Amino acid sequence: MSAENEPLEVWIDQDLCTGDGICVQYAREVFELDIDGLAYVKGADDELRTEPGAVVPVPPPLLVDVIDATRKCPGECIHMRRVSDGVEVFGPEAS
Repeated sequence: MSAENEPLEVWIDQDLCTGDGICVQYAREVFELDIDGLAYVKGADDELRTEPGAVVPVPPPLLVDVIDATRKCPGECIHMRRVSDGVEVFGPEAS
């Protein structure tokens, strides 16, 4: 089964975030810049998940936008992994 057919989740490593906001431009429903100038993921409830390593599900209609944000991120800090086994499928640690 390909990554596009499986539930995915996304998280940001704030230690690597450059604060460019490119992710927000691609998928503002999933990413937001906080007052500290760093990007964070946010849930369906529109609340930022500021705890380190916080993950949110990737909404299927936004999959391509979140993948594009992951690929274009200058800090290479966005990680997307399969929910089923935790394997990173997009991001700096994807094989």
